[in-house]
Amino acid sequence: MPHFLYTFLLYLALPFMPLKLLWRGIKQPEYLQHWAERFGRYTYSPLKPVIWIHCVSVGETRAAAPLVTLLLSQYPHYEILLTHTTPTGRATSEQLFGDTVSRVYLPYDVPFAVNNFVKHFSPKLGLIMETELWFNLIEACHHQQIQQILLNARMSEKSAKGYEQLGRLVHNGLNKLALVAAQSNEDEARFKLLGATHTMVAGNLKFDATAPAHSEMLGLQLRALLGPSRVILVAASTREGEELMLLDAVQGLDVLTVLVPRHPQRFDEVEALLKERKLSYVRRTQMNTPIPTNTQVVLGDSMGELYTYYAASDFAFVGGSLLKFGGQNLIEAASMGKPILIGKYTYNFAEATKGAVQTGAAIQVRDVEHLRSKIILLMDNPSKREKMGMAALDFSKASTGTTVRMMQLIGEYLTKEA
Repeated sequence: MPHFLYTFLLYLALPFMPLKLLWRGIKQPEYLQHWAERFGRYTYSPLKPVIWIHCVSVGETRAAAPLVTLLLSQYPHYEILLTHTTPTGRATSEQLFGDTVSRVYLPYDVPFAVNNFVKHFSPKLGLIMETELWFNLIEACHHQQIQQILLNARMSEKSAKGYEQLGRLVHNGLNKLALVAAQSNEDEARFKLLGATHTMVAGNLKFDATAPAHSEMLGLQLRALLGPSRVILVAASTREGEELMLLDAVQGLDVLTVLVPRHPQRFDEVEALLKERKLSYVRRTQMNTPIPTNTQVVLGDSMGELYTYYAASDFAFVGGSLLKFGGQNLIEAASMGKPILIGKYTYNFAEATKGAVQTGAAIQVRDVEHLRSKIILLMDNPSKREKMGMAALDFSKASTGTTVRMMQLIGEYLTKEA
């Protein structure tokens, strides 16, 4: 695809973007806020030189947390600017960092908007988390001699095939990045095949993410509300269609299932499913006292409590993996020392899943029936849960260190800029 055609198609779509925001705002009103930022209009101006980090949503923001903490500590004369695409990512940034960082929405990838963004903030270095390839943004930064690093970069086989169809557009864009710091050898190889020339394998930043303070204590408090003697399964970051499959898997079993949908706009939808199935349930946000002993499901409708849910559980299922969503982050569960069940669709976290399974921290399941059998195995076998939990902790600890490597790289690029 020629660059001009890419830009032309984006301009064709641009008039529909307000309608898309309005539609999303019906379910999630936060989409109706800060509209102007999405078109490159900003009222806030930085007071210091800027280090810019783009974190699309919740997962990328949490993964960047250790890096942000170190940048704030080691580079106090810089301002840390976080850009997001989703309101949940922005809310997570506020929760984690408060007013120690600045935050705005990244604009749509049309020239006038990204040029306004680049000129307004004039970052000294851009750090783009994972696989956010916006080619007009890359071009704008390149034109202003702003170096960009694709950080924690991952490229699934499926995504690589899609990008391959764009030909020279992707090749030229990747060549204008200062560095692609890939999560694994496989990711690096795919980026190279697409045309990246400056690459390295740096590991996965998400292994360095630490649980919020007091997560264990909060988990014990939650456990007291759920029932200390009950076996508790946390099904985390579930996606559309998976809750029904999970309910089929636990039907008739004496396990308390905590369903935590990936997206908050689906909380009411999942509650309607629980009502339809005539299940005894409570919503997390309505829990003030110990829940009734006949409760079958807890709907995790709170934000920022995933580590607390894990701490309160006996074992975990990590969603986005029973259906073709590519899987969600299992590293958080591993860092809390929990046995992990995960489906077969894990291309977004292929390397982490492979490592967790090989070390005995996780069991990968094929379908609902297989998931049910493994739930029963872990329910009935505390020693198996303990063994897998220890393996999860060892797996998590052995994979840390990426943040330190990234800080060294960032220091080198900032020195060049100076």
